[in-house]
Amino acid sequence: MEKGANQQPIIIKKKKGHGHGHHGGSWKVALADFMTAMMAFFLLMWLLGSTSTEEQKAIAAHFKDPGSEFVVGEGGADLGIISQDKPAPQTQADDPNDESANDQEATKDDIKDMTDDQLKKEMERIESQQLEELKKQLETEINALDSVFQQIKDQILIDFTALGLRIQIVDKDQRPMFDVGSANLQTWSSDVLHALAPILDKVQNKISVTGHTDATPYGAGATYTNWELSADRANAARRALLEGSYPEGKVATVQGMGSAAPLLVDKPGEPINRRIAIIVLKKAVAEALGSGVGIDSGNLIKSGDTFTKPTQPAGPKILSPTEVDDAIDAENAQ
Repeated sequence: MEKGANQQPIIIKKKKGHGHGHHGGSWKVALADFMTAMMAFFLLMWLLGSTSTEEQKAIAAHFKDPGSEFVVGEGGADLGIISQDKPAPQTQADDPNDESANDQEATKDDIKDMTDDQLKKEMERIESQQLEELKKQLETEINALDSVFQQIKDQILIDFTALGLRIQIVDKDQRPMFDVGSANLQTWSSDVLHALAPILDKVQNKISVTGHTDATPYGAGATYTNWELSADRANAARRALLEGSYPEGKVATVQGMGSAAPLLVDKPGEPINRRIAIIVLKKAVAEALGSGVGIDSGNLIKSGDTFTKPTQPAGPKILSPTEVDDAIDAENAQ
């Protein structure tokens, strides 16, 4: 049959489906990479939020100078830094044309090749510089005209002992640190200890707080003696330091010496013998005193077992406990 003249042809169009093929899962890989990166980012933020300022500065210093591994302070703080909040002063070592700068760089590189004995001596040298700088800062603050120390600067004695840097606040006639026969701090004493706290906290070293009395005894039959009084006064000074923002974890020892170690041996009843001594301990001394050193529970004595000697903490051991006792005796004899 012939088609009509006006009959149009029928056209059938078929649409072909276009599948994604092997490209269909690429977005999953990108999403997985993004989620992994976000998890790492939030983990980093959480870790940074749980670290102290000193630890953050130590981490930043490591990435700025990865080759410098000589860090010995708590939280990785460099013992060569006194106040980490202040920028380092410009020195001749910053001059690229200065030969001493090259010598210092060589010294930094040589640290990695030091023996244990050489490293120990280098740590002692840096710690001594740190304590000397702290002494200068204390003296500067004490002599400042607008300082809280100004009116009682003649009652503050600063010197070095075998244990470290010692700061003593002594009584003066008509100007005692505490109420008579008690551990109640006078207002000026609290102010001084509050002001001392942030200065002492500029170094990583721990401190020892010791109370001393004069030789005036309590009445016959008294159960409260100069021993108890000196210990209570030492703890009162410790609490005042903590109120001034000093970290409790950096207090190594608190003790009372009674009248056993007078400042003036020939005049044990003088007011100057009543004092609080704060010693910024050398790191080795604090370790030898057992500060922060515990015993692994796996090494405790068990029935039928032999006691295992606990491992010593990491770091150089300079003084033995016997040597520390001798140093304390020598200090008290001064």
